[in-house]
Amino acid sequence: MKNEELVREMIINIGENPDREGLKDTPKRIANMWKEIFRGYDIKQKPTITTFNNGMDGITYDQMILDSGKFYSHCEHHIATFFGNYWFAYIPHPKGKILGISKVARVVDFCSAKLQIQERLVQEVVDMLWSELCRDTKNKPQGMALIMKGTHLCKSMRGVKKEGKMTTSEMRGSFRKSNEARQEFLSLIRNEV
Repeated sequence: MKNEELVREMIINIGENPDREGLKDTPKRIANMWKEIFRGYDIKQKPTITTFNNGMDGITYDQMILDSGKFYSHCEHHIATFFGNYWFAYIPHPKGKILGISKVARVVDFCSAKLQIQERLVQEVVDMLWSELCRDTKNKPQGMALIMKGTHLCKSMRGVKKEGKMTTSEMRGSFRKSNEARQEFLSLIRNEV
């Protein structure tokens, strides 16, 4: 059964008429939307993670690099939206690689574009970025961290109908082992959280 037919059946099952004027093209629109918002299942859309040799432009950087942005995903339990903000940081090895910073957002978007739980999402993003920077096994990044804070509509618009905020984190290297690195990261994002 094609996605359009599935949506048509769904419309009928909730008690609506898929042939009424406002719903005639809804199955097609929903099928097209699914291709877009669930693109994370299409391996051909997996982003290429561009890296650069640290120091190649005359600057060797071994301090914390921070990026932040927004994410949108869908709960795998109810297929309801969850969305929020993320804060990503890493400390490159002086002889290692530097990430193309737009790649962080692309990886977050790709990993978010499937049925998810936030706990897995935060790990998948870090796994993808960490493995790319660890290709040079001698010069791995000193640390990497990601915090995601999401609003879950499966909690706030159904069920208990309470504000559905969740915060998850994934810490590697110095962010996990060093309280000083972790506290610096948290202090940099404190005003944004």
